Amino acid sequence: MDLGIAGKVALITGASRGLGFAAAKALAAEGCRVAICGRDEVRIVAAATVIDAHPIVADMSTPGGPASAIEAAVAALGPVDILVANAGGPVPGGFLDVSEEDWERAVQQNLMGTIRLIRAAVPSMRERGWGRIITITSRTVREAIDGLVLSNATRAGVAGAVRTLAREVARDGVTVNNLLPGSFATERLLELHGSHDAVIARGMSSPMGRIGDPDEIGSVIAFLAGRQASYVTGTSILVDGGESHVIA
Repeated sequence: MDLGIAGKVALITGASRGLGFAAAKALAAEGCRVAICGRDEVRIVAAATVIDAHPIVADMSTPGGPASAIEAAVAALGPVDILVANAGGPVPGGFLDVSEEDWERAVQQNLMGTIRLIRAAVPSMRERGWGRIITITSRTVREAIDGLVLSNATRAGVAGAVRTLAREVARDGVTVNNLLPGSFATERLLELHGSHDAVIARGMSSPMGRIGDPDEIGSVIAFLAGRQASYVTGTSILVDGGESHVIA
């Protein structure tokens, strides 16, 4: 299937590994000119080498990080057509377990970082009459998970922002969608469950009897960026192998 995005400029944040890297790889395979962003210079340069992408070092949790990432992508490749906003998950913990500093860090990284990034990218997309914004959050948006209060709260905030923005820019040819991943084979999953055996057990207990491959997220992102998904906007799409118990 030709998605019609060859030659488009794509910027993916949090892309040195995991779901962000999978998104970048999928878009590069479709012929996009890809820039990937991360905080660790060694990791982001190594990842960029694998998929022939342009590496950008920036911290999305700082006030100036998102704008600097957009500016660097534009300087290297041209105006950003496709923006994939991804960030690592906040620390786990219950409502009374996490500190005020944990809350502030999570808000800056997972909510405000995404909002600032989108605000920096949207004006140019509207002017050119075409754009794709895809955020990667978590299935906690749909179904709160015990022990992940920071994710439950900040990811829901992103979903609300996405839904609002989608309606505001729909007539400008810009779509805005949110992906809600379940359990995928990433370092984040290992961090949450503590061991490879626990991760395997988690997969075995899921409806599909396995955890997801990050490339499966990449494929969904590529589709949402393509012309075939031009009427899909303002949605939060579960990609969780049927884990969630909540009806859409």
